[in-house]
This record gives sequence, structure tokens and C-alpha cells, in this order.
Amino acid sequence: MNPNEKTLVNFETRVRQMILQFQELKTENARLQTMVGEQALEIDGLKAKLHQADSDYRSLQMARMLEISDGNLDEAKERLSRMIRQVNKCIAILSNEQ
Repeated sequence: MNPNEKTLVNFETRVRQMILQFQELKTENARLQTMVGEQALEIDGLKAKLHQADSDYRSLQMARMLEISDGNLDEAKERLSRMIRQVNKCIAILSNEQ
């Protein structure tokens, strides 16, 4: 076997090794892309659950603030008046900032 043939065989071997490595990396990349997609779906689901839980919490909080216990209408009116005053203060502050 002359040196050119030896070099050619060596070159072919390295090319085959590179092709095998490329195929392995391609398979791994596909697997990782699938994992990323699954995790993105899971994150979206968790975000939706968090948003729903936050909405439920705010609704519950608001209901609790407005709750009239033992028929105490005056106390409920006072709480509502305080909330309205706080909202009005916030609106005034925001109006002055703009």
C-alpha cells in the first residue's frame, strides 16, 4: 500500500467517524428539542394555573372585604367607603404624576 492509498484510507475512516458523530449529535439535538418543547408546554400550563389561582385569590380577597357578617351593614359600608377613598387617592396620585 503506497502512502497515497494509506492517506486516503485514513481520510475515509475519519470522514465515517465524523458522519457517525454527526448522526449521534443530530439525534441528541432532536431529543433535547423535544424536551424543551415539553417543558415550554408545562411552563405555559403552570403559568395558566398561577394566573387562575391569583384571580381566585383576588376574588376571594375582595369578597372577604365586602362580606357582611352578622348583618352588620354599617361596618360593610364603612369598609367600602375606605376602599373608595383609597382608590380615589391612588387616582389622584397617578393623575399628578402624568
